[in-house]
Amino acid sequence: MDLLFFDIGATLYGTDASQVLRIDRALPEDLTLAELGLPHRGNRAIVFDTPEGEAHLKVDAVHGVRSIPVNSLRRMPPTAGAAAYAVGVCLEEARTVLLIDLVETARTQGRH
Repeated sequence: MDLLFFDIGATLYGTDASQVLRIDRALPEDLTLAELGLPHRGNRAIVFDTPEGEAHLKVDAVHGVRSIPVNSLRRMPPTAGAAAYAVGVCLEEARTVLLIDLVETARTQGRH
């Protein structure tokens, strides 16, 4: 599976690269989500499609797309009580990276 890795604040996240339309400059009204942490600068935005049109998530850095073996991915169990946008984790080298669904992230903010 191809994942896009990015930073919000000091935290590394990943998302399904097929959800991403492009990386752009961030605008003041772009989406931030306190639960993911606030960007230090938030100069970049991940642009993705929602049923209502494009949405933008502010990020600090984009690390690019990497193909990750499926056996390195874990779904978030329903009993974990995680937010709807937290779909799983990626076991990346010596750390665990939270994988988020961009469309669910926008819905969390009422931007759907």
